[in-house]
Amino acid sequence: MKMARILIADDHELMRDGIKARIQGQPGWQICAETDNGRDAVELAIQLKPDVVVMDISMPELNGFEATRQIRNACPEIEVLILSFQESDDLIWKTLAAGARGFVLKTDAARLIILAIEALLNHAPFFTRKVSQLVLDGYLDPNAIDKSDGAFTRLTSREREIVQLLAEARTSKEIAAKLGVSVKTIEAHRANVMRKLNLHSVAELVRYAVRNKIIEA
Repeated sequence: MKMARILIADDHELMRDGIKARIQGQPGWQICAETDNGRDAVELAIQLKPDVVVMDISMPELNGFEATRQIRNACPEIEVLILSFQESDDLIWKTLAAGARGFVLKTDAARLIILAIEALLNHAPFFTRKVSQLVLDGYLDPNAIDKSDGAFTRLTSREREIVQLLAEARTSKEIAAKLGVSVKTIEAHRANVMRKLNLHSVAELVRYAVRNKIIEA
């Protein structure tokens, strides 16, 4: 019988410990890796090919939505379960747009996370009743539109990474070193980001990132 392999990505150690305690009690399941930032989550997922990634939304270096998008683009067979302290329409639409097929509130994790992972291991979606109703309403309403930020979704994957790193007060030199490109390339990306988002300063970019849950305030 194949062992189910699960990767945990959450920057709160107590949350990771709680998730691990639940998963380790399940026969046939194993935690193949854990991390506290989104960039490592992408690298580990591509390297280790877990069956399910349990993903926090707000993490340093790369937020959960962008990490999910990159994982699903590189390895579409990997399922992602998003964890969040909030359950707003905006977050749910962003979860769906990123390619995750599971969403659980952190306050419900102790009760629901095993059921959610079981569903994803069978490649079935797992959403609460509220989320399921929102998705259904979106399909049934001919006037329904994507609630995710249109300007942000038009950015390239690399530009979305740079938005988060700039909002975290990283310099162009630091970002260039982290991404393995030149400072000139980062400056060009930065100019494109500002133009596409119609922003004129780093302070405006930080406010934008906080408002759109790219970073935490």
